Order: sequence, then structure tokens, then C-alpha cells
Amino acid sequence: MSTLRKQTILSTIFMIGGFAFGALSVLLYTKFGVLTKSQVGLTKIIVDFSSLAVAFTTLGTLPVLYKFYPYYNDNLPKKKNELLSIVLGFCLIGFFVFCIVGYFIKPIVIKKYNTNSPLVVDYYPYLFVFAFGMVLFTLFETLAYVKHRSIISNFLKETALRFITVLLLLLLMFKVISFDNFILFFSLQFLFLFLVLFLFFKKKNEVYFHFSISRVTKKFWKKMLSMQLLIYSGLIIMSLTTVIDAFILGAKKGQATVGDFSIAQYGANLVSIPSKAMIGGSIGILTFAWKNKNLAEIRRVYSRSCINLSLMAMFLFGNIWLNAVPMIDALHIDEAWKMGMNTMFFICIARTIDASTGVNSLIIGTSTFWKFEFITGMILLAVRLPTTFYLIERFGLEGSAYADIISITVYNSIRFEYLRKKFNMQPFTYKNILAIVLAVVCYFIAFYACKNLSGFIGIVSRATIFSVAMIAGIFALDLTPDAKQLWDRWALKIRN
Repeated sequence: MSTLRKQTILSTIFMIGGFAFGALSVLLYTKFGVLTKSQVGLTKIIVDFSSLAVAFTTLGTLPVLYKFYPYYNDNLPKKKNELLSIVLGFCLIGFFVFCIVGYFIKPIVIKKYNTNSPLVVDYYPYLFVFAFGMVLFTLFETLAYVKHRSIISNFLKETALRFITVLLLLLLMFKVISFDNFILFFSLQFLFLFLVLFLFFKKKNEVYFHFSISRVTKKFWKKMLSMQLLIYSGLIIMSLTTVIDAFILGAKKGQATVGDFSIAQYGANLVSIPSKAMIGGSIGILTFAWKNKNLAEIRRVYSRSCINLSLMAMFLFGNIWLNAVPMIDALHIDEAWKMGMNTMFFICIARTIDASTGVNSLIIGTSTFWKFEFITGMILLAVRLPTTFYLIERFGLEGSAYADIISITVYNSIRFEYLRKKFNMQPFTYKNILAIVLAVVCYFIAFYACKNLSGFIGIVSRATIFSVAMIAGIFALDLTPDAKQLWDRWALKIRN
């Protein structure tokens, strides 16, 4: 558990650093007007389009990589391991087909977006450049997960990526580059990060391309193929549910609304930082635990992930909501950017619900029960698509957040019940309820204690009171054993 804790903590630190750069990006185009809302919406659509491209073009091979890697690793010399070559080959073929489809559907894109989101049409080719880099980086990010190297991949994806974006925005702000050049360099970011990650693995002698079929592939190819085909559909469904908001908003409400949504989602995504950090550290551990049939270890990871991620999500949520609007006021940012605040609140709720259910998705995904991935994905899509269309039409921007809460709740409830019945895994105790009560009480203490404080004094005061109260409560109520273990380790280092 200490390995997982270390990777989670370090990855979280890097992600928070990335959030700081992201906050600077937001400041540059909200206060200083480096980008318009429509241009912000374009960058959001590029990113979401690329996320969808990853699901389509990897052809379901990434779960195969982390599921079967232990078998290749245990039975073959690393120079004879051809699993990476197989997966890379599928990804390149998938992206080639994706580009062909993209070429033929361009007239449809023009028809749907030319009126409300013309920038999408103008910069359509750059969507594919960004997507290609993301595909290659995601492949090697998965490799980093199974090799317990998630810290470097998380640093590149969460911190370095946002630093580069800030640098590009500054160059645009000081007119060193044009907006056309900004989009060009923006689209090349993931290709650069992929190159850095690839060189890192080469330096560590941890990546080889072997093109002969091994006995491991001959033994498992039928299982690998069946898993790949089934999971492929599930991945596409999952990706659709995560990016559908931006595409619907862009087509129906315009790029400016997508810009508001991106700000709302940016704040809410901070709540997801610990979950993302734990995913990287958990994949390798869970994969090997399933291989060794170590259900006790899986139960422990599941239980710890639920309480730890719940506490961290509520800690971040409380700080965000206490200070989001006051921060806009203190920085004298245009009032128009408050449009997405209510949406951000509800997306934060959805992210907190998702975090509080721990790594249930990974537990199922790394097991042999990947058929359930497809089934739950279909249910999620069946819930998400109609609710998103209807609620956006009915409530506008906030409707996307309502749909998020509904679909996330249904999705995680099904997964919880499946793990409970199938493996007798029930990770929740009374401490999970105490955690919610603690967060709510600490929120209101900070809110009312600083009700009459404004500006940066109020922001710092609210954040300090809430954070100290939360941390003190976690120790006083002994909500998670990891808190005391971390404290003991740090105290020991200080004494020594």
C-alpha cells in the first residue's frame, strides 16, 4: 500500500502544480482577454475530440496491454516482449482509418458547426494533429502505469502540458505568435510529450520493439482478441459520455457556451485530481493482484480508495466552492465569466460522487470480467445521451451538469452492487458518512466565520479555516489509517 500511497501523493502534487498553471491560463484569457470565449471553446473541443479519437483509434488494445502485461513480463525476456509492438500497430492502423473517416465526414461537420462554431471548421485539421499526439502519449502512459512509472507520465500530462499552454498564451499575449500559430503549437503539445516519455523509457532500457510472435501471444491471443473486441465498444461508449456535453453545446449553443463550460469543468476537474493520481498507481497493483488471485489485496485497495478519495475530493470541493466567486471578484475578472459557476458546483458534486466510489472501475477493468465493462457502458450511454440532450435543451449550460450527476450516480451504483454480490466487496463503513458530515460542518464554519471578509484576506482565511478544520477532523475521528501512517513517516524523517 505504501507504493500506491507514494505514487498517489507525488502524482497529486504534480497535478496540483498543473492546476496552478491551468489557473494562470484561465487568468490570462478571463482577465487579460488573451483568448475569447469562442477561442477557449475551440481548445475545449480540440481536447474532447482527441479524447474520443483515443477511444476509437486504440481499438480496445490499451486494456489488453495492462491486463496481459504481467503474463508477458513473467514469461519472456523484456527484449523478446512483443506486446507493445502489437498494441502500437493496432493504434497506427486505427488512427489511419480514423483520419479517412474524418476526411469524408468533414462536410457534415461544416454543416453542423459552421453557424454556431465556425472556428471548428476553420481549424478542423488541427483536431487530428492533436489527436495523433494524444494517442501515442496515451499508449505510453498506459505502459508507464503497468511499469509503476505513473509519476513521470502524470507529471508530463498534468504539469508539463499546462506549463506549455501557459507559455503559448504568453507568446500570444505579447504578439510573438499569431492565433494561427498558437493553435498549431497547441496541437503539437502531446507529440512533444510523447517524445519525452519515449526517451525516458529508452534511457531506462524499458521499451523494446520486437516483431516475432512469442509463445505467450500464441497461448493468449484468443482471449486477448475477445477482450479487445468487447472492450472496444465499451471504451467508445465511455468516451462519448465524457465528451458529449461539449459537442452538443457547441452545435446547439455555440463556442462561447463551450467556453463557459470549459471554465466550469476546469474548476470541477480539480476535484478529480486525487482519483487520476490513484489510477496510475493502482493499475499495476490490481493487475498483479488479479493474476495472483489476491482478493484480500484488492479489497484493501478498494476500501482505502473509497475513503481516501472521498476525503480528498471533499477537501478540494470545499475550498473551490468557498473561494471561486470571491476569486473572480478579487481579480476583477469580467462578470460574464461567472456564467458557469452554478454548473461548476454541480459538476463538482458529480466528481465527488465518482471519487467516493473509489477505484471500482479499475477493479472490474483489470479482472477477467471485462464483459461487464461493456454492459455498464451501454447502460451509462443509455442514461447519459437522452438526459444530456433533454437537460441542455431545457436548462442550457447547467443541464449538462445535471446529466453528469444522474449518469455518474447510476453508473457507480451498478458497479458497487456488482462487486458486492460477485466478490463480497463492500468498501463503505460509518466513517464514509462521518467524512461527509465533517466536510459539510467545516464548510459552514469557514463560510460563516469569514462571511464579512472580502478580497484576498477573505480567500486565504476561508481556505485556512476550512483546511485546518478538515485535517484536524480527519485525525480526531481517525477516518483513514493512511493519515496516521503518513504523519508517522514524516515525523520519523524529521527526527532523523
